[in-house]
Amino acid sequence: MPKWKIVFLDAMTFDREDVSFKQFTDSWECVFHRFTKPGETAGRLLGADVVVSNKIPIDEKVLASPEAKSLKLIAVAATGFNNVEIEAAKRRGIPVCNVRGYSSASVAQHTFGLILELANHCGRYTQDVAAGAWSKSPIFTLLTYPCVELEGKTLGIVGHGDIGKSVAKIAEGFGMKVLAAGRKGQANVPEGRTPFDVLLQQSDVVTLHCPLTPETKNIIGKDEFGLMKKSAFLINASRGGLVDEAALIEALKGKWIAGAGFDVATREPAPADHPLVLAAKELDNLVVTPHSAWSTLESRQRLLDEIGANIRAFESGKERNRVG
Repeated sequence: MPKWKIVFLDAMTFDREDVSFKQFTDSWECVFHRFTKPGETAGRLLGADVVVSNKIPIDEKVLASPEAKSLKLIAVAATGFNNVEIEAAKRRGIPVCNVRGYSSASVAQHTFGLILELANHCGRYTQDVAAGAWSKSPIFTLLTYPCVELEGKTLGIVGHGDIGKSVAKIAEGFGMKVLAAGRKGQANVPEGRTPFDVLLQQSDVVTLHCPLTPETKNIIGKDEFGLMKKSAFLINASRGGLVDEAALIEALKGKWIAGAGFDVATREPAPADHPLVLAAKELDNLVVTPHSAWSTLESRQRLLDEIGANIRAFESGKERNRVG
C-alpha cells in the first residue's frame, strides 16, 4: 500500500527549523511549504491525502477544485479552525481535526511575562541602561517607573479553562488571591465563581482566557473599564476581539486603568497603522507582543506531535480531535 501524501501549507507558522518532523517523514510522503499565498492552495493539494494548515484558508473553492479530489483529512495545526469551511468539508466527507491544550503552559507563562513587565518594567529599564541613563544617575539606582508587588494582589480570570487554571497556579505561587469570573450578565453565578462585574471591581489584574464568540466579542469595553480599579492591569493573551480596542486606548490615555499587556489584536498580523501598534509607540503603560504566547519550542513540538497522532488515528479508522 503506497504511503499517504501529507502536504504542509504554512510550516513557517510553527517551525523555526528547531522542531522535529521525523514522525511524519518516517511514516508518510511529505511536502513542506513554508507559506502559501492566496491562489496557490488548490495547486498544492494535487495528490494530497492529508493537508496540514495553521491559518491558510481551505474553503469551498479550494475543496471543489480537481486538485483536491484525493483529499481524505484536513489537519488544522491550531485549536481554532475558522480557516476551514467546515460545511464544505462535510459535504465532501472530509473530516477536520484540530489540536487542543498543547500551549496551555506556554500561554500561562507568557501571561505572567506581560504582568511582570507591567509590574517591574524590566524591558524598559534594560533600554534605559543601554541608552546610558543608569551610568548618568546621581544615585545608585533608577526609580523611573512605578513598580508594584504582586503578592497580596487579586487576579481575576475570565475564562477558567486549561489556560486559566494554569495561570491561577502561577498566581498562587506569587501569593495572589485568584477569582474566576462567571459569565457576563449571568444572574445565577455557580459556586466558586465571582460575578463578572464584581470581579472587575475587585481585581488588581484582569486576564482574559476565553474564546471569541458573539457573546464574548468586546466583553471588555468602555463601561467595563469604568468598573476597574485605576491601579489595575488588563491582560489579553486570548483573542483580540474580546476587547474594544478604541475603548482600551482611551482608558490607557485617560489613566482609567494603570496598564495593559496584549499578545493579540483584531487584525493579525497587525498592520503598521493598527491602533495597538500606534498606541504601543506612544503609551508607556501598554505592552504589545506579536501573538507569540503559544510559541515556545515545547509547545510547537507538542503541536506537531498531536497532529501526527491525529493523522495516525484517522489512518487506522479511529476518531481523534474531530471538529467536523
